[in-house]
Order: sequence, then structure tokens, then C-alpha cells
Amino acid sequence: MATIHWPQFRGPGASGIAEGSKLPTVWNVEEKKNVLFKTPLPGLGHSSPIIWGDKVFVTTAVSPKNNNLKVGLYGDIEPVADDSEHQWQVHCLHKRTGKILWQQTACKGVPKIARHPKSTQASATMATDGKRVLAFFGSEGLYCYDLAGKLLWKRDFGILDSGYYMVATAQWGWASSPIFAGDKIIVQCDVQKGSFLAALDPATGKDVWRTPRNDVPTWSTPTLCTVGGKPQIVCNGWKHIGGYDLKTGKSLWKLTGGGDIPVPTPIVGQGLIFITNAHGRQAPIYAIRPSATGELILPPEGMGSLHFGWGVLRGGAYMQTPLVVGEHLYVCNDAGILSCYDATSGQRLYQERMGTGRTGFTASAVSADGKLYYTSEEGEIFVVQAGPKFKLLAQNPMGEVCMATPAISENALYFHTQGHLVGIAG
Repeated sequence: MATIHWPQFRGPGASGIAEGSKLPTVWNVEEKKNVLFKTPLPGLGHSSPIIWGDKVFVTTAVSPKNNNLKVGLYGDIEPVADDSEHQWQVHCLHKRTGKILWQQTACKGVPKIARHPKSTQASATMATDGKRVLAFFGSEGLYCYDLAGKLLWKRDFGILDSGYYMVATAQWGWASSPIFAGDKIIVQCDVQKGSFLAALDPATGKDVWRTPRNDVPTWSTPTLCTVGGKPQIVCNGWKHIGGYDLKTGKSLWKLTGGGDIPVPTPIVGQGLIFITNAHGRQAPIYAIRPSATGELILPPEGMGSLHFGWGVLRGGAYMQTPLVVGEHLYVCNDAGILSCYDATSGQRLYQERMGTGRTGFTASAVSADGKLYYTSEEGEIFVVQAGPKFKLLAQNPMGEVCMATPAISENALYFHTQGHLVGIAG
């Protein structure tokens, strides 16, 4: 049976995989070939679509002054100067027609934290448990609605500044997404001062537990990992990559080091937890055993140990969350270089470039039907055959900048581009 619900960033379990879906290899948005709909959305938003049943949810932030993006491979750290009154919006659309079913304005005001020129004020992906939908706008708060658009509660965490830790004026906006984990909502708030991981009561938004984190700002979404009936929350980081007990928030294991601007979400596959990050001197890939405990020490590169399946210090991703499909781990860097590894041993099977090397890749890949879908910032979708040998099946232009990770539901792909929500199906 094809996957129906895509309830959070990267779908079920943050895997990026839709079981049973049959997806098109080729489409043409301009010619409306294999296009379900193309619905205009105001403002800017890098939030991925989430789906429950026939409803698609997505966020955006509307500014009367500046709704531009600067994409590509560059190193500008200066934030966008925009002191206009924004509207932070939540949109619910019909999955098959693209018709807007309801729209809510969560809040209005001048942003408390500026955004990066490649980012938006609505970059965190929503989450749902089938009863509630969450929209997290960082310093503007966390909002909980029912599926009909009624506001159930909201939560103000104060100023959440996840800018560059070395340059206080480099404010880059918010991107870490909330997740539902069992009977809790989990938020990872790694910021300039007072970083924490928290579990919230879905009915009220109040803290169930809160654990301080001694880390610099990150943009990663946490992941739920359950092994042997024991659920843990896994967080990416620089000073503190780690696992936490879901029930209590107690630290279970910790690893320090790697890239100092962690973005990719931890993923689980082949009995291992995969962590990657980049920036600075390292861009590692860690394959960590879920049974790990205490302070972890890296073994020699490429070798396993009691707590590690394997690891490499170069080859990881800066922006993209990797994929585990079957026996293989796929890691794509921000220049479009795709590497395939044996997920169990760490042996690299291939390394190939997608595109010209002059465009950036920020959105994370998704997979279904034996295919991998990679999105360039310029809106070119590269369709790659899953397997140990690189084979490019197609390259499909969306005709618009695309920074958000797509969603999959019942044989269709959903893309949040700079100005639209686009449904693709054969």
C-alpha cells in the first residue's frame, strides 16, 4: 500500500522514503505534463509540505518589502535588512486539486531575528499527529492548530537566535522543525545563548521536560530512534551530538566534534544512526550504534568499534540530510556531488556530480519506486536510480527556485517552490 501520510520533515521517521508509491520519472511543469496542480503561495517559505490524508500543510512569511532570495554557491553571511511588518501564514491545501482549504495568519510584526539572504522567515517544516498540526516560527513562536485550522494553543520561547556563533550580527533565521514522538512534541533549540532540547505536552504546549544543551546554534531537526523498545531522541550538533531518553530527557550518549554548522537531520537505517555535518575543517559521516552509551570516542577512520559501525572525517554534507535506501547510504553535498556508500561497511561505491557544479543543492533527497529525487536550488530535479552504480534517469525543471525538501503521498510528489505548491503525478 502506498504511503499516505507524510507527517513531518522527510516524512515517516524522517526517512525520506515513501513505501509503495509509484512516481513519475519525467514531467514538465511549463507544459503541464504529469502536473496535478500549481497553486500560487504568497511570500517566502522553505518549509517542506507535510500531508495527512487529503490535506497538505505548508507555511510562508509575507513581507511587503523584500520577498527575494539569493541562491547559489557563495559565502555571504550578512542577513537581509527588512524591518517591515511580516505575516506568518499557515496554508492547508487539497492534495489532489491544490485548492486552498484554509489559511491562517499565525502572527504579524517585524521579525525579531533577521534572515539569511538564502533563507526565509518560514523555513521550519510543520508536523502533525493526525489531530494537530504544528507551525514553528522560531522567535515568533510555536502554533498548534487542529486539522480544520482552529488555533488550539501557542507557545512563546522568547528570542531564538540561531545565527553564526562566531559573528553575532550574522542572524540567519530559524529552521529546526518540531516532531511528534510518541505522546510528546520535541523541539531542538540550539541558539546563541541557552540552547535546549524540550518535550512538550501536545494538548497544552507546556514542558514535560527540558534538557540544557551546551552547543552553538544548529539548524537540525531531531529524530526519534527506537531500538529494543527503548525510544531515544537523536540530535545533531558540534559540541553535543547525542541521544536522549524520550521519557526523561536524560543524556544517553554524547559525541563532540565535526562540522561547526550542523544542519542535516540524523537518520536511522541498517541498524545504525547516521550523522553528517560540515563547515570548518571537518565534514564527517558517523555511523553510530543505537546501543551507544556515555562519552563516545571516534575509532580510526573507516573502522568500527563498540559504539560505531564506521566513520569518515571527509565526505559529509553541509545542508542535505542523507538517505538510506536498502543497503546503501546516499550523501549529496551542496555542490551536487553524490556519494553512495555501503551503509553497513562504509565502503564508498561511487561519487558522481549532478549538474554543472555551479548551482547549489540545499533541499534533502526523497525516494520511492527505486528512484532518488534530488533538487537543485535553481529548481532542477535530478532523478537517480537507486543502487550501487550511478545512473541519471531524468532531469526535470520546475521553472522556479526550490529550496524545500519535497513530500510524497499516494503516488505523487509535492514541491514547495519560491512561489508555488506544485503537485506532480503520473
